[in-house]
Amino acid sequence: MTQSRLIYLPLGGAGEIGMNTYVYGVGPADNERLIAVDLGVTFPDMDTTPGVDLIMADIDWLAERADRLEAIFITHAHEDHIGALARLWPRLRAPIYARAFTAHLGRMKMEEAGLDPEQIRTVAAWPETVEAGPFRVGFAPVAHSIPESAGLVIDTPHGRIVHSGDFKLDRTPGVGEPFDEDLWAGIAKDGVQALVCDSTNVFSPHPGRSESDLPDAIRELVAQAPGMVAATTFASNIARLKTLAEAGQAAGRSVVLLGRAMRRMVTAGVETGILTDFPRVVSPEEAADIPRENLMLLTSGSQGERRAATAQLARGKYMGLVMKEGDTFLFSSKTIPGNERGVLGIVNAFSAMGVEVIDDSSGLYHVSGHANRPDLAAFHRLIAPKMLVPMHGEHRHLRAHVALGQEAGLPGVIAPNGTMVDLTGDAPRVAEHVEAGRTYLDGSVLIGALDGVVRDRIRLALNGHVTVTAILEDDEAIGEPWCEPMGLAARGRSGAPLVDVLEADLGQFVARADRKTLRDDGKLEDALRRITRKTVQDETGHKPEVTVVISRLT
Repeated sequence: MTQSRLIYLPLGGAGEIGMNTYVYGVGPADNERLIAVDLGVTFPDMDTTPGVDLIMADIDWLAERADRLEAIFITHAHEDHIGALARLWPRLRAPIYARAFTAHLGRMKMEEAGLDPEQIRTVAAWPETVEAGPFRVGFAPVAHSIPESAGLVIDTPHGRIVHSGDFKLDRTPGVGEPFDEDLWAGIAKDGVQALVCDSTNVFSPHPGRSESDLPDAIRELVAQAPGMVAATTFASNIARLKTLAEAGQAAGRSVVLLGRAMRRMVTAGVETGILTDFPRVVSPEEAADIPRENLMLLTSGSQGERRAATAQLARGKYMGLVMKEGDTFLFSSKTIPGNERGVLGIVNAFSAMGVEVIDDSSGLYHVSGHANRPDLAAFHRLIAPKMLVPMHGEHRHLRAHVALGQEAGLPGVIAPNGTMVDLTGDAPRVAEHVEAGRTYLDGSVLIGALDGVVRDRIRLALNGHVTVTAILEDDEAIGEPWCEPMGLAARGRSGAPLVDVLEADLGQFVARADRKTLRDDGKLEDALRRITRKTVQDETGHKPEVTVVISRLT
């Protein structure tokens, strides 16, 4: 009989922050029964992924084994954990399990994609469990920056796995459940084979602070601000939204929610019973009739997203509302690495308007939703696993987290995306590597990272483009080819118009070309492309992309 094993395979979220997609398997090698944990997204940037809307894991490996996939478990409703659910589920077709708040938002995503929302089943908190083939899985509450976050308790024939999800050791989170040390001690008491653990804040040396540390400072700031106050945070951080809204209410300000994500999250919190006393809000239309010193705006787009409310306010106006000199804008959030440029652009735009911009650098107005280094060490001690597998972090985070575990004698492994780890023995062992690329949502279609679409866009952006059109009749050119450059300087080094130089060079070529070349579309196209690229390079220093159109009159 072939020996059974227990495997862990990250397809996204390990070696990066975002796009969380993890797989566990039990059974004989290459014939394991599988579960997936989270189907998340990460976000594009204009430098490396121009025109792309969302980035998610390449799930080819999992989709090819969809007949062995027992279930999908979603730990919480942040986009980097649930954002790809409706996009990728049609390739997997497995039952989806989540807690009530997460399930509510997940069903909305499924409905928007034209899929059956009832594929998502609501599960109560631990000790309730779900049977999924050889797995029994429970959702154990953790504190995080979104309600009803959970770590997963995954029981297998080879022992218990704790998949931490995103978590922090916050005993007073405001909205959502506190971290319950006794609950987790009970989960750990019979032994844990492996702890697969959040690594985001492994470099933060001080114990994490509580969400309850913030209200006084935020309330004082809002009360003392002279003009209109606006604040942005992660739309999913309902506890922070409530704190900000209550600060506005206490200062006699009317609260306005700006941005679809803000409204959606607050509505979901109310509909699921998580938010029971959120301050009354007014619409942007109503706000137009309220003195600006009596307004408190809560805006989406804390990471500089171009289409979000914050960025639109920075560009001038959103829903009829305008920031002016003497107003205050608060970033009650941390800038995720990679988003610094977009956020800084917004800060400078507000500064140019005379708006006072306040960020989280003082530590007064934001706390992280992830466990810091001392908190991770405390969680290791509480769970006392046989082995540690860091996840949810860049490669440097994974390495530092393994080193932290080793300080306490805990064997660990650095396992970035595509690294299959055998968790069966006394220490984690790399079993094999699989392809773990990326999938792009490009407009309304999914494309692979290797399809060449994004690469072509980058080349066009860097080098420009020229369309060359030539008309021939009876294997003779009719006039000179004509050119249409895009993304190139109008005049080159010679001082003459670039189009004139190009058309002259191409005209000389076709006038001298022999009949054999003019008769062969392939040879003629290659020659026209080569001359175009050389002329443009001589004139501008760029080697453009070239499209040649050959028309033959019959």
